Amino acid sequence: MDVKVLVIDDSQMVRRMVSNALQGAGFATVEAVDGVDALSKLTDNGDTKLIVCDVNMPRMSGIEFLEALRNDRKSELPVVMLTTEGQPELIQRAKSLGAKGWIVKPFKADLLVAAAKKLTT
Repeated sequence: MDVKVLVIDDSQMVRRMVSNALQGAGFATVEAVDGVDALSKLTDNGDTKLIVCDVNMPRMSGIEFLEALRNDRKSELPVVMLTTEGQPELIQRAKSLGAKGWIVKPFKADLLVAAAKKLTT
């Protein structure tokens, strides 16, 4: 498949779990530790097809990342938020900035993979 997914989370364990789930389904992954790191990784990986992004991160949160992405040429990239947060107003804010999905941690690998497949085909 070789569809590239950018995984953004400040937790190395979560990044590994997400990457392992996606790689097991045939996706290629690139990992970033926060929104600032993610923006630079996107520049280096122009063939990225999907972003899985945490909400609460240092330096640049997931919401701030969505805002930056929306102002950038890559704003058409689908983004799935992966977070412990479930407040309706936060979900609505992310959706208004273009997020295509919201998965609450701890996540089910099969649901994440299904969402990734749906958004990249």
